[in-house]
Amino acid sequence: MNNNIITKIRENINSAVILPNELIDNILICLCNSSHILLEDMPGTGKTTLAKAIAGSIDVSFKRIQCVPDILPSDITGINYFNQKENEFVFKKGPIFANIVLADEINRASPRSQSALLECMEEKQVTVDNFTYILEPPFMVIATQNPIETRGTFPLPEAQLDRFMMRLSLGYPSKDNESLIVDMNLNKIPVKEIKPVAEAKDIRDVQENLKNIVLSQVIREYIVEIIQATRKNPNIKIGASPRAGIALAKAACARALIKDREYVIPDDIKALAVPVLSHRMMTGDYGARAENIIESIINEIKSPVSG
Repeated sequence: MNNNIITKIRENINSAVILPNELIDNILICLCNSSHILLEDMPGTGKTTLAKAIAGSIDVSFKRIQCVPDILPSDITGINYFNQKENEFVFKKGPIFANIVLADEINRASPRSQSALLECMEEKQVTVDNFTYILEPPFMVIATQNPIETRGTFPLPEAQLDRFMMRLSLGYPSKDNESLIVDMNLNKIPVKEIKPVAEAKDIRDVQENLKNIVLSQVIREYIVEIIQATRKNPNIKIGASPRAGIALAKAACARALIKDREYVIPDDIKALAVPVLSHRMMTGDYGARAENIIESIINEIKSPVSG
């Protein structure tokens, strides 16, 4: 197992941001799968700092896309331009051509520009003018958004949300942790001092090791039962997709790995059901009430199987 690498990355992230262990675990689970994360929380809670800490912990390319209403799809994917010296069209790669991409304030980009990420996030490739370019693994999008601002924002469509393995909220720190955060940031910016402790090959090796984690038939059926139940609940307008079931299975395998187990247990599924499924489901309500309803329904659905 690659727990030594995972431990080093965990310690590196903790040197820049102070977060609950469960939240760090979920971030590492997404990292192990090279899957995408949506960080949704109030301004100033450390979303961008966290994204930079993840990227800084691995010796890979990192690009930031500052999403604004007038950003164009070509600003993300790249463009073909005519090179007069070469007398031919040349493709100039956009910021999506990086191993870790921070899409900051993603809901400020227009739906047209948001859609430029769909192929990248699902198929790990970019198509421009009928030419397809493969994105070098590992490839991971970390997107941030502020849930309370509505002016100048565009809600993420279901197709976009479904491509994120997890939606995570950092929350406000405890009194002791907040005191630590103030002390850490008084005379320096900790995230700027982070040095890489892993390479792209280490992440690819972790992904290979995930294939050795045992996901028993009973656990697979448990996952499918949860996914099916989200579609049958009368309070849910849109249930979890088949992609959600795959994401839950992959996340559970990664959780088993970072917990130093060779097999998935029901507790892995229970711990991950809300962060993996909640953003993929819809009720007839909106806002915080809808999120609370969805979370309650997921907790009811996952409860029958004991760990």
